[in-house]
Amino acid sequence: ACIRYASTFINHITPLTFNMRVGLGLAALGRPGYINLQRDSHLTSRSVEGMQQQANKVIDALFQQSRSLSKEEKLIPWLDCARSYGLSEKFVGEFLRSNSVSPTDVYVSSKWGYTYVADWNVELGEGEPHEVKDHSLENFLKQVQETSEHIGEYVKLYQVHSATFDSGILTNTKVHEALSK
Repeated sequence: ACIRYASTFINHITPLTFNMRVGLGLAALGRPGYINLQRDSHLTSRSVEGMQQQANKVIDALFQQSRSLSKEEKLIPWLDCARSYGLSEKFVGEFLRSNSVSPTDVYVSSKWGYTYVADWNVELGEGEPHEVKDHSLENFLKQVQETSEHIGEYVKLYQVHSATFDSGILTNTKVHEALSK
C-alpha cells in the first residue's frame, strides 16, 4: 500500500515546462540553524511561528516579484524544498493553501535522502549533525509520504538529495524499483 501510494504521488510529477525566472530555495527559511552568519539581524524570531511568518513574507515577495515581471507573459514562481530543510515543506504547503494558490500557478520541487534531526535546535553538541543522509528504500518511502502530506498536490519535481557513489543510491535496485513505479 505504501509503495502504491508513493508511486501515485511520483507519477503525477510533470516535466519542467513552466516559464520560470524567479525561484526561492527554502533551506534557510525552513529551519532555524541552517545559516547562522548575521542571521539574527534578519530574523526577529527563530520559533516555529516566527520562522513561518518570515517564510510567508519572503514567499509572498516572490509571488509579487513574479507578477511584476510578467507584464506580457505568465511567470511561475519556483519554490524549492527538501525533507532536510526543517519545516520548509510544511511552511510552503500552508502558505500556498492559505493563499488559495492553484498548483498550476506555482512550481514546487523537493528532495528526499537527508533527514533533519536537530529538532529545531540551533546549537548542537560537538559532532552532532543537523541532518543525516539515508538513501535507503525505507527512508524513501517515509519521506515521499511526508512530502505528499505537506505539498503533494503542488510538487512538480521530486529529486534525490545528493546522490553519490558512497551513498549507495546509484546501485540500490530496491530504491530504483520504487522510484520507477
